[in-house]
Amino acid sequence: MCTNLMLDYIEHGLLAPSLGALVLITLAMTHATIVSVTVYLHRYSAHRALELSPILKHFFRLWLWLSTGQNTLEWTAIHRKHHAKCETEEDPHSPQVKGIKKVLREGAELYREEAENEETLKKYGAGCPDDWIERNVYSRFPMGGVALMAVIDLMLFGVYGITIWAVQMMWIPVFAAGVINGIGHYWGYRNFECADASRNISPWGILIGGEELHNNHHTYPNSAKLSVRRFEFDAGWAWIRLFEMLGLAKVKKVAPKPIIDREAKGIDLEALRGVMQHRFQVMANYRKTVIAPVFKQEQERACEATRDLYARAKALFHKDLSLIKPKQQERLANLTQSNETLEAIYQYRLRLQDIWSQTSRNSAEMVEALEQWYHDARESGIAALQDFADQLTRYRHAAA
Repeated sequence: MCTNLMLDYIEHGLLAPSLGALVLITLAMTHATIVSVTVYLHRYSAHRALELSPILKHFFRLWLWLSTGQNTLEWTAIHRKHHAKCETEEDPHSPQVKGIKKVLREGAELYREEAENEETLKKYGAGCPDDWIERNVYSRFPMGGVALMAVIDLMLFGVYGITIWAVQMMWIPVFAAGVINGIGHYWGYRNFECADASRNISPWGILIGGEELHNNHHTYPNSAKLSVRRFEFDAGWAWIRLFEMLGLAKVKKVAPKPIIDREAKGIDLEALRGVMQHRFQVMANYRKTVIAPVFKQEQERACEATRDLYARAKALFHKDLSLIKPKQQERLANLTQSNETLEAIYQYRLRLQDIWSQTSRNSAEMVEALEQWYHDARESGIAALQDFADQLTRYRHAAA
């Protein structure tokens, strides 16, 4: 009888859950890891978009030690460097530079390689915990946590605990190091044309806690909320709101929402400040209300022989210049040189972006430049551009 009890314990563990319960437990444990990464490591530690209570911070650090073996300093420093050097040779994990296959297959290895770079840790790791438990437990024994988790899983779930533990250990290397760092800079949709290749993998950020909304994050890296459109869902933000209601968190910053004064007319300093603050939304609106309808109209007018050129060049009209490859530049030039209307809306877009990119200008010069842009757009004879110019006068700066 004792032998049977022992065999039953070895097979099923202390809890002896059903198969369905095992699946739910595994999902709950991996989700706890995802929340720890997105809320604590990413939004709190790397970007300081919110503040967390000491109790919550210590829980996240402990759970990450148990479920990933990662410490705060390494993750924070590597992520900050990724933002500072995005899509360059110094980016620790850019699929645009290293190739999508390498990042998907070797994402965890790229992370470990950069974690051994002392210069990265020193330059980008400011503000990370350096208390007794960090020095003597988490950083000193990084694999001690995952080994302890293996023992806990075996005790609670028996032989099935090995599978649960394996899934736990794979979750972050596969989804964070591979999917987010790889696919998040390679495939998906873009709400904003920020100066890197980041993309939103899915509008529903559930599986990876909202990290799927990667283009939104790179556009507003210091925002605690990653969703910006009505149909987008950020699971990490839902947890943050819950923590706020419990007094365990305080949001410091979110992406600004455009403020529109429908009574405003003409370009002045207030309009400039509004356009500057909401420049990503301004350019997204330019893409939607100017580029898209005008391009469609011109494409329909084009002869059959050139319509293929239109189809292959459409995305280039709103793509950041730093991301356009030489062959694409040639394709874009061929199309704009043969169509004055498309050349006009493309040049107006570049001129508008140039107004806020020249940081050496003072506010009076920038107002003058924006006012000149407005008057030229109004005289362009392009209806969509004229309507957009009128909308520019209505933007207002949102208080911090």
